[in-house]
Amino acid sequence: MRWLVRGDVDGFFGLALDNLVQLLLIDVLCRHVLGFPPELIYGRILPGVAVSLLVGNLFYAAQARRLAASTGRTDVCALPYGINTVSLIGHVFLVMLPAKAAAVAAGDPDPARTAWRAGLLACVGSGVIEFTGAFFAERLRKAAPRAALLSTLAGIALGFITLGFLFRTFARPVVGLTTLGIVLLCYFGRVRFRGGLPGGLVAVLVGSALAWLTGIAPVGERPAGASLHAPVPVLADLAAIVPTGAWVAYLSVILPMGIFNVVGSLQNIESAEAAGDRYPTRPSLLVNGLGTLAAALFGSCFPTTIYIGHPGWKAMGARAGYSVLNGAFMTLVCLTGTLAWFVWAVPVDAGMAILTWIGVVITAQAFQATPRAHAPAVALGLLPGVAAWGVLLLKEGLRVAGYGAPGGPEFGPQLLQEFALRDFWAHGAFALEQGFIFTAMLLSAAAVAVIERRFRVAALWCLAAAALAGLGLMHSYRFTPGDTAVSLKPAWSWALGYAGMASLFWLAPWVTEEDSSH
Repeated sequence: MRWLVRGDVDGFFGLALDNLVQLLLIDVLCRHVLGFPPELIYGRILPGVAVSLLVGNLFYAAQARRLAASTGRTDVCALPYGINTVSLIGHVFLVMLPAKAAAVAAGDPDPARTAWRAGLLACVGSGVIEFTGAFFAERLRKAAPRAALLSTLAGIALGFITLGFLFRTFARPVVGLTTLGIVLLCYFGRVRFRGGLPGGLVAVLVGSALAWLTGIAPVGERPAGASLHAPVPVLADLAAIVPTGAWVAYLSVILPMGIFNVVGSLQNIESAEAAGDRYPTRPSLLVNGLGTLAAALFGSCFPTTIYIGHPGWKAMGARAGYSVLNGAFMTLVCLTGTLAWFVWAVPVDAGMAILTWIGVVITAQAFQATPRAHAPAVALGLLPGVAAWGVLLLKEGLRVAGYGAPGGPEFGPQLLQEFALRDFWAHGAFALEQGFIFTAMLLSAAAVAVIERRFRVAALWCLAAAALAGLGLMHSYRFTPGDTAVSLKPAWSWALGYAGMASLFWLAPWVTEEDSSH
């Protein structure tokens, strides 16, 4: 298999754009929410991001080459890799922002640095969990039916990728629908442009041109310039925060986020196998954990993950080269301070059709790569991810209304009563959001067992859900001034509910009989 093929260009544009969105999110949140100075963002955080992205992308490209060599195939696609969006947001709002507030209240002369150090600590914790989880994850992968793993992933893709970009497509239809047409033509219609131009490249070029013509681009003010920032180890900063015991205060965020990353990466490995590329679980997850640890050791507060989207990149024709190109490009952007220039010149709208395609392919795969009889279980597994995305919209709507803003009303139990009067059960929505990836997988796995009439197996999956709820890893939430967060307190009501389901399934062989009418 060659290092670079035409499809790698398509894959690179899609994956690089996705990673650029994460970098933009880091820049915006660190500057405007956390108040970090530019020298901290561009001199420490982004160089750390560069190290983490380069480590993983090069490994997964080499891993794809090894798989191609061992199987004699030339169609092997590398596992995509990048920054974990959920952890990014969680670390900003649930670790660094509270740490900064506490530092300000304590009269800390440099609250921004204290908040950054707390983020580094959370990133180390996540990396340790990801690394350790590599030794146990394969057992879970063998035990869980494919429908449970792929439907959970599809729910995330449908909600957090496809629907979000679909809204944006119809908000800016000249750019959005035109580029969507290019993507549909090339990847659904399986045709190529004359001259061998990659469809992804055409979509980004046409989208950028239309964005400039319609006034969407340039985005913001013209950047002032750029300068080189080499990655530097930040061991002294980590050593300064560890003895404070801050990790105990943020354990309720670090633990579920780390487990979430392990399970999410595991599902993406299963998705790759369903698409035809079987990668070993342990080394794949080990490097994922090492990438997160490398991020923290060089200044980034944000964990990395095996990315969603392998089936889509593979269908585009991407192989190993797109991963190398992405690692090199992201490193260049992070180390040279040119992120602002790319954001200014190439809006997200130019490539959002590619990301919409990825979400659609992942959702379709959940049905195509599982037995037809398991389709209801797949549909059930989609719901928690889509619901969690809906909760995100709900919270954003509250923030637009002033909730969580300085001087404004805070998130709190009073919201539950207000929503209940309008027949919207926000209590259930907030509870479902916490640990939704576990909820989706366990409910779908139980549903597969019920479909196959292995009722005792279904009972065991429900008991696992009851245990996670009892530990506070699912459905246990608390209010913060501007959000809800996992509390790690036992969610007894939900634990009892799952125990009730388990009891029902366990007794099913004695209290039910086959219905011959179905």
